[in-house]
Amino acid sequence: MVDAMAGPLLIFGQTGQVARELANLAPDAVFLARSDVDLSNPESCAAAIRQHAPRAVINAAAYTAVDKAEEEEALAHAINAAAPTAMARAAAELGCPLVHISTDYVFDGQGTAPWSPSDATDPENAYGRTKLAGEDAIRASDAAYAILRTSWVFSAHGNNFLKTMLRLSETRDALSIVDDQIGGPTPARAIAEACLSIAAQLQQDPGKSGTYHFSGALDVSWKDFAAAIFEISDRKVAVTGIPTSNYPTPAARPLNSRMDCSATKDVFGISRPDWREATQTIIQQLREIGETA
Repeated sequence: MVDAMAGPLLIFGQTGQVARELANLAPDAVFLARSDVDLSNPESCAAAIRQHAPRAVINAAAYTAVDKAEEEEALAHAINAAAPTAMARAAAELGCPLVHISTDYVFDGQGTAPWSPSDATDPENAYGRTKLAGEDAIRASDAAYAILRTSWVFSAHGNNFLKTMLRLSETRDALSIVDDQIGGPTPARAIAEACLSIAAQLQQDPGKSGTYHFSGALDVSWKDFAAAIFEISDRKVAVTGIPTSNYPTPAARPLNSRMDCSATKDVFGISRPDWREATQTIIQQLREIGETA
């Protein structure tokens, strides 16, 4: 068993949105990139945990190409399910907690009520199925764990909705955006902060293990999120709402991504982040590095 105060914080992932924010917040952590560990090989993930004997593990790596997963479900399953299974077993062996990031896509996206962590799951696409399989394996392990389901992640890094909207606004003065999908845009930095806090709390109290939700407030449609982005960035773009049926994709998207995050607040003291405030911060960051005017 690992000494709770010994060993590094071990983080799977390096270039993703949350991993980039974790690197800013926890520069002394050990980050495992694709060149360090093969996420499609579960044993390499377990071996890395045994090698580093960490005080806690955060899995910020995943197969996230939602549409491509329809054709590559086996690969997505290896990375999203088999790898976390191996991580959880190795973490259990060493007695260190595992924080694992998951998704609202484990639900069927129906109705209008916010999803509770205890609600029945029924994913509508391959990505959701593989993420759910990873969750189930972690819950079945003997590890101290927190599964943190989140949604609509955005940041100044990588590819995400906010950056796409800003890019389109450079050449377009009108856009049609889906308005019947509702959820909470979630800043990657807030997810990173939550993961670090949860990992530390699990070290002190493994009894807090469980499945939790974390998304930005307040819930909006993609159309309203886009309109807010243009307002905050002072872009003159007219936004028209369209139904999801007008924008077909290989993988089905949930209409209802609302999440009940009350347990995360009650157990860990972590509140839903304000996505409008985060949007202002990120747009300023992009201006400073010259990615947007």
